[in-house]
Amino acid sequence: MSANDNLYMFFGLFLLYGIYASATEGISKAWITNITFKEDTATAIGMYSAFQSICSMAASTLAGIIWFQFGSSVTFIITAIATVLIIFYFILMVPSKNQFKMVER
Repeated sequence: MSANDNLYMFFGLFLLYGIYASATEGISKAWITNITFKEDTATAIGMYSAFQSICSMAASTLAGIIWFQFGSSVTFIITAIATVLIIFYFILMVPSKNQFKMVER
């Protein structure tokens, strides 16, 4: 336990993370299920899980290299900058709901 030696705090934070993970994990798979054809659903969810795992491994490796070479501060600063850029992308570049048209399948 790196930042806190209180066992109750550790288990409380672990519980909160579990609640977050369980509340958000199924959303992406439900969305994939809604946008794919019925016969392609399992393949789409499998591809999503595969790419998610590959990207997580690549991001963790890159963060580890940056941490090893430059230290923890640089790693968190780069992560913060990337987060702000992604927020701006979603605000400025993603079209509004009214621009999407539902396709009947």
